[in-house]
Amino acid sequence: MPGKVKEINLEYGMPTVESAIQKMKNSMMTCKGQGYKAVILIHGYGASGVGGSIKTAVKRCLGESSMKGIVRNFAGGEQWFFRKREMIAICKDLENYERRITNNEGVTVVLLK
Repeated sequence: MPGKVKEINLEYGMPTVESAIQKMKNSMMTCKGQGYKAVILIHGYGASGVGGSIKTAVKRCLGESSMKGIVRNFAGGEQWFFRKREMIAICKDLENYERRITNNEGVTVVLLK
């Protein structure tokens, strides 16, 4: 059995927003099927520092009804300080990634159903 947390780099290779979202959906379905409890999506925060298009699309997509069967909950790195207790209660292995998540606007943590 693999670890309970999987990191998925959505910005590698500078993809279009559409291909990054498709990679996210496919990867999360695979991870759910393999028994992972959580994924850490690495989407970057945009060259301007105000939020890149992949980050914006990821957050929007995670909240859509089409993702209800996969996504239990999610939080961006900027929200981690306030949400980590509830998320670690569900997936203890997230503690091992805490330094990379805390205040990192370039990642989003997703708990899988």
